[in-house]
Amino acid sequence: MSLTHQKPPHSSEPEQADALSPAAKRLSTAASTSTGLILAKIAMIGIVDATAIFALFTAIGREAWAIAAVVAVITAAINVVYFKRGWLPAKYLLPGTIFLLIFQVFVIGYTGYIAFTNYGSGHNSDKDDAVMALLQSNQSRVPDSPGLPVTVLDDGGELSLLVERDGVQMAGTTEQPLEPITADELAGYTQLSFADLLGRQQEVTSLAVPMSDDPAQGSLRTSDGRTAYQYTSNLVYDEAAGTMTDSTTSVVYSDTGVGAFTAPDGTQLMPGWSINVGFDNFAKAFTDSSIRTALGSVTAWTFAFALLSVATTFFLGLFLALVFNDLRMKGRKIYRVISILPYAFPAFLGGLVWAGMLNKDFGFVNQVLFGGAPIPWLTDPWLAKFSVLWVNLWLGFPYMFLVCTGALQSIPDELAEAAKIDGAKPFQVFRLIKLPLLLVSVAPLLISSFAFNFNNFNVIYMLTEGGPRIEGAGLNVGSTDILISMVYKVAFVGSQRDYGLASAFSIIIFVLVSVIAVISFKQTKALEELN
Repeated sequence: MSLTHQKPPHSSEPEQADALSPAAKRLSTAASTSTGLILAKIAMIGIVDATAIFALFTAIGREAWAIAAVVAVITAAINVVYFKRGWLPAKYLLPGTIFLLIFQVFVIGYTGYIAFTNYGSGHNSDKDDAVMALLQSNQSRVPDSPGLPVTVLDDGGELSLLVERDGVQMAGTTEQPLEPITADELAGYTQLSFADLLGRQQEVTSLAVPMSDDPAQGSLRTSDGRTAYQYTSNLVYDEAAGTMTDSTTSVVYSDTGVGAFTAPDGTQLMPGWSINVGFDNFAKAFTDSSIRTALGSVTAWTFAFALLSVATTFFLGLFLALVFNDLRMKGRKIYRVISILPYAFPAFLGGLVWAGMLNKDFGFVNQVLFGGAPIPWLTDPWLAKFSVLWVNLWLGFPYMFLVCTGALQSIPDELAEAAKIDGAKPFQVFRLIKLPLLLVSVAPLLISSFAFNFNNFNVIYMLTEGGPRIEGAGLNVGSTDILISMVYKVAFVGSQRDYGLASAFSIIIFVLVSVIAVISFKQTKALEELN
């Protein structure tokens, strides 16, 4: 009987381990990658949820219920989409959709809402805040009021007053009325020394701490940081009657529905409050003679600027494209590179550079090219308009040059050769064949260029800031202002900022551009059908 040698069972384990090791490694790597992705996703969603919870509590604390609801809905949508298996398209679309809603839809909707209010300088809060501000800002010292010893404290840069009333130490800030303070709480404050009081004298003298939540009780003020006196408002508010009475002049200011307390002679107490004014801002734009004149002038120049900018840049770009597209011309590549250099220059920086070069007194153009002649390129109304068009031509023709070059090179050479065989001259070939085919491709870009120049804020504001000023205009506008720069000035420049009127202007601009775009695209479609 022969015995067959058998290898011990355990002796095959190394071979099995070696045979399975690549698969095991791949499984291990895949498992590790999957686990890492899951953990990264959980971490990201955790950060989003933590930020959303903070925003939610902040909104609830300020009673901003609409914002709280939006934050809650968006957070819930993020958690459902990204924790749900599948729904792969939604995982890619959701971030873009959220940003679209926040940065586009919300902005447009909020602009429309502001256009129907009087929101602006002096009208940027509600009535309760306006009443509080009026009572706190129109104060005078109470006659024969005793001086109270006080100590000025510093808490992270914010000043507070420490005073003892009825044997109780109390502290308060400009925003926080006097409240009892414990020794432990007081340990976190720093007492200002005499040198500190001198160094921060303006802050100390402007510090007004309310006596209580009732604004009628006035506030404490100090001029030396050692002794404070009680100040009360010169205005007396009657909530039932809705009036504010000046105790020094006995003039009664009433709430007449214009968002401010108004005297019989029309004088208003500021600040007021924001109210819904309906279509008043739109009506003001067309019925107020001073605003209507300025708006008409700016609108006419806006159309002229946009049309001339498109026409000049297109024809110069087309001319250069035709010249540099000719195979007989030497050094075409070098000339093409030089021609597109202005396109690589930031528009806002280009405006600033040209503003210095066109300076009347020491600009390069006047000093070098015109021998020191004081030509007012930026201060004369007509020369300023010419300067704006010239700078915009310098910045814009490279774009048209590139567009026209591409469009010309896409036209088959056989068409031009066939026309030449039929006896057509070069200009006829261009006018009857190349230009119509070119316009089919370029017309939509010309429309978009018109819309861009219609709102070309950079060149206007960086070069001339819209100036020179139009005298007698009811708005802060200049000869080179276009509609968008006028809106910017109404909203953000000057002491009187009218966001409601600026928002109404924005809506008017949107309507104008939309109408122009619709008409232009219809003409473009007709042009395509003809060809």
